[in-house]
Amino acid sequence: MYGIIGKSPRMQKLYKVIEKVASTSSTVLIHGESGTGKELIAKALHHLSPRADQPFIAVNCGAIPEDLLESELFGHVRGSFTGAAHNRVGRFELASGGSLFLDEIGDMSPKLQVKMLRVLQEKMVEPVGAVKSIKVDVRVITATHKNLEVEVSQNRFREDLFYRLNVVPISVPPLRDRVTDIPQLVEYFLKKCDISVAEGFIDDEIMELFKGYPWPGNVRELENLIERLTILADGKVKLEDLPDNLHNSDTLDAQDDDGERVVMPVTGFVHNPIVVDGIDFNTEVANFENNLILSALNSTGWNKNKAARLLNLNRTTLVEKIKKKGLEPLGAGHDS
Repeated sequence: MYGIIGKSPRMQKLYKVIEKVASTSSTVLIHGESGTGKELIAKALHHLSPRADQPFIAVNCGAIPEDLLESELFGHVRGSFTGAAHNRVGRFELASGGSLFLDEIGDMSPKLQVKMLRVLQEKMVEPVGAVKSIKVDVRVITATHKNLEVEVSQNRFREDLFYRLNVVPISVPPLRDRVTDIPQLVEYFLKKCDISVAEGFIDDEIMELFKGYPWPGNVRELENLIERLTILADGKVKLEDLPDNLHNSDTLDAQDDDGERVVMPVTGFVHNPIVVDGIDFNTEVANFENNLILSALNSTGWNKNKAARLLNLNRTTLVEKIKKKGLEPLGAGHDS
């Protein structure tokens, strides 16, 4: 679907949401980690909508300095500030009739958040230095890797703007939560580099390493790695061609409710050598157990049912361990 690759259950659910939402003019907030393909989702929403033959304009709010972003979005009139030698049409006006994609909306300054709320409510923009507002007809799609609810609770993002943007929320799963899509993604990226999968460039052993790696950079990281391998590997990819982080990936895996393999990075445990004075064995074992439990809980959003399945424990056993060890999430409001 418009460059979005994957047949896993989570992606199938995502496609259904996109198809339902695309036909409307509702404001959409896409949430996902960096590299998951949020702009591809925005483009799919546009191309499947009645606005498909109108402009699709994308702006990265985190890449433009605050003092220039207002002019970039709303435009400016000549002489409105130093360097404004000509009138400038803003992105809202350029996208009129079509869709405006505002990436990294969570990085927008409080001052601009106020103006953005007014634009969404009134469908009017006022260029910098202008005395008249301009009516615009724009479908606004936003995206962020931040948790805006947390940003709101810490007074870094306006609550009224959040609710205005979050009319239809769409969550994009990270690559580690849809590892069954990795072979298809690898095939797609190899074709982009003019290499056929049939050539055996990447064998089953390498593919299994790919499936066991947590991919912190998500699909973008995988694409960059495939491009790198096609340039540097001499014929078939060998283990020594892979970066060190793929060799040293410690993970736990299990299946979620959809039968999708979940890869859970095990973090926080360091294999310390036994020093001259020795170590406290019980303390080291307890610390390791704590880290395993916390890794499972954090990777499932503190859903104890899913965490217990990851650890192959009974839920009651896990709950007892959490209470006994006094483990708590960072923040509150997690489901159990």
